[in-house]
Amino acid sequence: MSISSSCSTAPGTDKSVFERAFATCAENTLSNLPALAASGRTWAFHPDGRYEEWNEGFFEIGNWTTGFFTGMGVLAWLRSGDEAFLNAVVGMDSLYQRKVTEGAADTMHDLGFLFSPYAVALAKLTGEEKFRDLGVRAAELLADRFIAEGNYIRAWGRMDETGPAYDYDGLAIIDCMMNLPLLYWASEVTGNPRFREIALLHSDTTLAHFIREDGSVYHSFRFHEDGTPKGPDNYCGRSVESHWARGATWAMYGFALGYRHTGDKRYLEASLKVTRKWISLLDEEVVPVWDFRLGEGETPLRDSSAAAIAVCAIQELDGLGHADAEMLATKDALLARLCSEDYFDSRSEVRGILKKGEVGDGVGKAKYAYTSWGDYFFMEGLAREIGVDVSWW
Repeated sequence: MSISSSCSTAPGTDKSVFERAFATCAENTLSNLPALAASGRTWAFHPDGRYEEWNEGFFEIGNWTTGFFTGMGVLAWLRSGDEAFLNAVVGMDSLYQRKVTEGAADTMHDLGFLFSPYAVALAKLTGEEKFRDLGVRAAELLADRFIAEGNYIRAWGRMDETGPAYDYDGLAIIDCMMNLPLLYWASEVTGNPRFREIALLHSDTTLAHFIREDGSVYHSFRFHEDGTPKGPDNYCGRSVESHWARGATWAMYGFALGYRHTGDKRYLEASLKVTRKWISLLDEEVVPVWDFRLGEGETPLRDSSAAAIAVCAIQELDGLGHADAEMLATKDALLARLCSEDYFDSRSEVRGILKKGEVGDGVGKAKYAYTSWGDYFFMEGLAREIGVDVSWW
């Protein structure tokens, strides 16, 4: 599928607001990347935006967020042409190389989140063979998580079963739709159809078991050892039958990307269906509650990260020629709200950017934090609005 890199914005929108917000993101990124590389840790989230206090090693299996910082560096480089951003991103290379060699067993399905905004971006934009090879190696590890009995990519846990005894067998989660572009890209650059076939099979499984009739979305789904469906599950939403706002945006964006890579209209229809449902549940605050099916009396915490991802999903649909007027108006309203002081932190002394992102506080509970994924997708949304081409998903 061909796609336009430009985005439709309502007439009269002051894009200088987006330019200024993007510049702030870039300034933070230039400070964050060298410190992140030197720390040897991941910076996932923090209630006060002090990501450097997040105590998880880069090579631990739970790392899924480092690519958001490198992606922000690439966005800043593309906009400014300043080689300092590129050098800061490339400075992470030794860590990334080790992640898929000596650290290969301690990876999970989020290899796409880690390597698409790093290796794929650098391979496409610099043409250097080492980044192509790095991205392909990551795709191989992701493909090795495919379970043929059930046609899904297993989400979490070591595949050799030597890690902690968490009950991750038979588990797939909606977030994985955003990891599949790594497989599509790997098929393109290697000519090996296996990567693409796995992406298609996992997409079809997700289509069959995650998207409810009304357009809401399950967070996760389990399969028996023989591949037969066991039923829905939940790790991130309020409950199994709830409607986690961020999970829905992974589906919105992921299926839109699936359509771009394949031309399969079922994926487009899935993205549109989930997007329309998601928009219908927004209120006057615009930024969504973290789960659309909270119980009576529960605090309706918002999720700025879900709003940011939704912006990018609608921009993708717009580039494909399939975003309607309501979607475009929602996109503009979301991005404008995120640029307000209620959500946007422009202070240089704080590493985080977007306030009031939702993170888990135990299954079925939530709390506020600055989130690295919210920061990245906010910056990507800004980038698309001001004409930066995002080519790594």
